Amino acid sequence: MKTLLALAALLAAGPALAEQIDAQALSRLPQADVVVLGERHDNPAHHANQARAVAALAPSALVFEMLTPEQAAKVTPALRADRAALEKALGWADTGWPDFAMYHPIFTASDAAIYGAALPRDEVRRAVEEGAASVFGEQAAAYGLTAPLPSAQQQEREDLQRGAHCNALPEHLLPGMVEAQRLRDAGFARAVVKAVAETGGPVAVITGNGHARRDWGLPAALALAAPELSLISVGQLEEAPEDGAPYDFWLVTEAAERGDPCAGLTAD
Repeated sequence: MKTLLALAALLAAGPALAEQIDAQALSRLPQADVVVLGERHDNPAHHANQARAVAALAPSALVFEMLTPEQAAKVTPALRADRAALEKALGWADTGWPDFAMYHPIFTASDAAIYGAALPRDEVRRAVEEGAASVFGEQAAAYGLTAPLPSAQQQEREDLQRGAHCNALPEHLLPGMVEAQRLRDAGFARAVVKAVAETGGPVAVITGNGHARRDWGLPAALALAAPELSLISVGQLEEAPEDGAPYDFWLVTEAAERGDPCAGLTAD
């Protein structure tokens, strides 16, 4: 009971009081209209934790970063129970996402309606050149895309993009990569708004830790577009952050086994 009260108090206080939790706490998160469940994509423990959270939350809708709306529309109750059939129907092998075996338990953790939030790749590529607001369209201002980022945030996000791409991207592309991320965050938030409108909520979102960030990810875009919706953001990390974490709640898991993603890459 003490843990539940502490979690509820942290939620009411907002992200300034982000707190570390353990995996067991994912089964008793406070109620909210939207629960964003972050992940490092290739970490099996993160997906097991997401399935645990979804089972406890029993959301009306599940929004996946990994799926397009067209893919999500193919998910039927019969397919959900058949891992191989669902993987084939989604064309998962061609998507570039990690092993579907890690994601499948999330689909079967509840009977929530499935929504896809992924944007067409050509739109994401266009955002690099044209900017997020231009590609997003008439609702760009509502999702915060017409306002320039504060200079410190812009620099931090460019630095993160540089590191994420193994210092191999030309410097002139970094601002565009930030624009692409802004577009995706706004697109994910728009999918959440649609899911709430169509199902009544609550909604759980399966996405990467970067998009789950309270300060500039999906939660920030959603707070602008739909401030009436309450939201919890959960980050899953492989080591404790030095200066706090930009989530309502965060937990640390074992690191996944992986090779060096930058092996063989060099900067231009």
